[in-house]
Formats: sequence, structure tokens, C-alpha cells
Amino acid sequence: MLTHAQDFVWRTARLLERHLFAHLFAGESSEPVLRALRAYQNADGGFGNALEPDKRCPASQPVDVQVALETLDAVDGFADPMVLRACDFLATITTSEGGVPFALPSVNAYPCAPWWHSEANPPTALNPTAAIVGLLLKHTVRHSWVDTASEFCWQAIAASESRQFHDLMPMITFLEHAPDRARAERELARLAARIREPGMVTLETHADGYVKYPLDWAPRPDSFCRRLFSDAIIETHLRALAARQQADGGWMINWETLSPLVTLEWRGIVTIKALQTLRAYQVPITLG
Repeated sequence: MLTHAQDFVWRTARLLERHLFAHLFAGESSEPVLRALRAYQNADGGFGNALEPDKRCPASQPVDVQVALETLDAVDGFADPMVLRACDFLATITTSEGGVPFALPSVNAYPCAPWWHSEANPPTALNPTAAIVGLLLKHTVRHSWVDTASEFCWQAIAASESRQFHDLMPMITFLEHAPDRARAERELARLAARIREPGMVTLETHADGYVKYPLDWAPRPDSFCRRLFSDAIIETHLRALAARQQADGGWMINWETLSPLVTLEWRGIVTIKALQTLRAYQVPITLG
């Protein structure tokens, strides 16, 4: 499995994912990952340049900051100066509510998926504010923006009734790492009840369309959502995830993209995510 995936990554993935694969699965240094990631950081401290591939905007975007922090989390790279520079950028785009928008208007000038279009004065959004704050809290990053945005997250989560995966997962990331554990557990219990509602999770192993399986909600055994699924469900979906590896060695995506190149970029990303999930659950994936 891993040898086949490695061949796919070497042939088709971006430089960033090639270095990330080498670090995560072949024991290589994390420094090449950090060097590749720095190329996506702009002079303003934010990240852009299609780090998240569905929009080809070179300007800094909030979700690209989230993706950068997720990459640094994967390689234990939060000591890098990129982090505090990104926090400085976030402070410059924070709204009066205390968080950052989903997207900034600069995205509109470049090819992007329809959901990326931004209004002139976009509102604050839990996606990606809560995910960004959660990752910074996880690594105890000290910056004034973290306190400001944390207060927004608490208030917005308490008020939110969203049943969208891309809202709920950022909320969970924040709540998993928020220091006020009693308050966080109360909010997590509310979200868990919502996720348990019929139709929120796709239990069919090979469903069509843009669906979210149990392992999308619980990509690691220590994920909060792991407790929402039985061992049998997780085992079934681990087998299904392994079986979804394609003949070319990679995993497919289940949404439309802007171009064949963008599809390949995403496939490199989701291939590494699939391997990370399988390894986290101790499914054998060793190089042959």
C-alpha cells in the first residue's frame, strides 16, 4: 500500500506534499517541508498562492493560514517564525466581532470554486477562525490575537446551530484544545448530539457525492468524534478507506475542481491524509 502511494506522490503531488510524505512515512527531516511551506507565505505574514488548491489566489487568505498551521502541526513545526508572522496577519484582518472571515475579497480576481466568492465586507466565520485558534492553543502560541479570537469562538459556538461539517469540525478543533475544559466539554456534548442526528454521517462505505464518513469526523483514535462510533463501524470504514486506494496508488476526491491540475494537487493531499488515518488506527501500511 505505502509503496504504491509513494509512487503516486512522487509522480503527481506538489513539492510540499512530496516532502511531507518523505517526512511522515520515510523518516526524512521536516526542514524541507518547512522550506516548501515558506514559499506560500506572503510579505504580510499570511499564506496564499493556492496552498488550499480550490482557489488560485496569490494573496493571503484565512483558510490558507489554517492549512499552513495544519501542516506545521503534522511536522511539529510550531517553533518556526512563520507562526507568529501569520498571527500578525490575522490581527490585520480581524473584524469587530473578533474573528476572521472565511474568505477575503481578493479571492474574486482569480479562478476559484463557487463557494470561495467573497462579498466586499465579509463577516467573521467560525470556519476557519475556530480551527486556527484551536491549533494555536494546542501548541500554546502566545499572541494577543489568540485571546481576542478565542472570545469570539466561545460566543459564536454557543450561538451556532450549524449542521455543516465545515463549521462543526473547526468548532471541535477549538473545543478540543480550549483551556476551560468544563466549558469546552459542555459545548462538545451539544455538538455530539447534533452529529448523532440522522443524515449527519454517511455510514454507507461507498456513497456517491460529497459525503463525510465516520473517519472524516474521527481521523485519529484520539479525535473527539471517535466516541460517537462503535468499534465495528470504525473497523468497517478503515477497511473501506484502504480499499479506496486507486490503481495508480492515490486516493480520489469527491468534489469537482477547477482543472485536472487542481484535482492532482488535491489527490496528493488526500492520499497523505488517508495514510495518516490508517496509520493512526494501526492499520499496517509499511513500505515494501
